[in-house]
Amino acid sequence: MVIYSYVVTRDYGFAPNPFFGYCTLATCKPKIRKNAQVGDWVIGIGSSAQNSKFKNKLIYAMRIEEKLLFNDYWNDTRFNKKKPVMNGSNKQLYGDNIYHKNLNSEGFTQENSHHSLENGRVNEINHKKDLSGDYVLISKNFWYFGEDAIQIPNRLKGIIHSGIGHSKYDDKSLIDKFITWINEKDPNIIGKPKSFSGEFVRYKGE
Repeated sequence: MVIYSYVVTRDYGFAPNPFFGYCTLATCKPKIRKNAQVGDWVIGIGSSAQNSKFKNKLIYAMRIEEKLLFNDYWNDTRFNKKKPVMNGSNKQLYGDNIYHKNLNSEGFTQENSHHSLENGRVNEINHKKDLSGDYVLISKNFWYFGEDAIQIPNRLKGIIHSGIGHSKYDDKSLIDKFITWINEKDPNIIGKPKSFSGEFVRYKGE
């Protein structure tokens, strides 16, 4: 068991997506999605900028319970509600179930979504990066704090990642302390995504 820790730079409820009973990481962070195993933890940390109110705070935590290939995720009826609906609510607009096999070629279709261009045109940058991760990480055992992110105590500062990329921790003592601490909190959705208001936004992938 390990903990993967990274900074959540864009919190739209898309990556991760905590809605409809499951926390899923289906886009971005391709190295984590490719290498993490069932039983591992993924945690998202707030911005490390000095003036950020989310500095050293926990945005979300999920214990991986399933790991599906993109087409299996698309075809699994449990996750139909995570397919984006472009005239729907914010939860529907930021659906992360956006990739499936193209019946006319060997490639994958990218649905009209937060990661596509205007009018659903394929964003090649996001398409390439997202699919390089191969898998979608899934959990019903998660804590999503969003805009109500909580401070990580000093005794757990060893799990705080800052900057680009991610960190991987396998220290059993640190992991046990984290699990004890997070299990003291009520699971599921605690706060809404901190960028969950205003007009729908598309991520261009710069």
